[in-house]
Amino acid sequence: MVATAARLFMEHGFDGTSIDAVAQAAGVSKPTLYARYRDKRALFMAVLEERIREWIAPLSTAAEVQALQAEPGNAEAVLDALSRTLLVHIQTPGSAALTRCIVAQAIQFPDLARLAYEEGWLRAVSAVARLLEVLAAQGQVEVDDAEIAADLFLNLVIGRSSRLALYGIDVDPEAQEKRRRAAVVLFIAGTGPRRG
Repeated sequence: MVATAARLFMEHGFDGTSIDAVAQAAGVSKPTLYARYRDKRALFMAVLEERIREWIAPLSTAAEVQALQAEPGNAEAVLDALSRTLLVHIQTPGSAALTRCIVAQAIQFPDLARLAYEEGWLRAVSAVARLLEVLAAQGQVEVDDAEIAADLFLNLVIGRSSRLALYGIDVDPEAQEKRRRAAVVLFIAGTGPRRG
């Protein structure tokens, strides 16, 4: 049911998707749907929570794997690999459509936007912050606040690409790769161990 609802919300938006349409597409009755979700808003919350888990789980795993594999003197390679993973995940089919749907409903349902921010963005920041703490403990980077540094890293790497996807503008893969690489180099230059 959630997968069917997600597809309909992404295709038609929150306002353009009815409980009737979800029930029909999922092959269930409206009472069955209402037995699980009290209203369309609750169903949308369930869709959002599942999509966040789908996005965050691989990101957290990738950051943890990078942290475990981090060898002294290899911070740039570690962050380079993580940045590639980040871009793959934000470009999964439906990601931008769901984000547009959330943005469109943010004023009417601020708790949905808060959920996306707290369970999506802030959890991603925490995962990357843990990796930066490992790199800092190894003396590969110096960050005063790992959470702030992680937030900056994520914005550097995915900020432009996620905005283009949100606007429905195709991303030029060559330009994106050049920008991704520049973001990693800039971050390493700004957080490298200070000498003297």
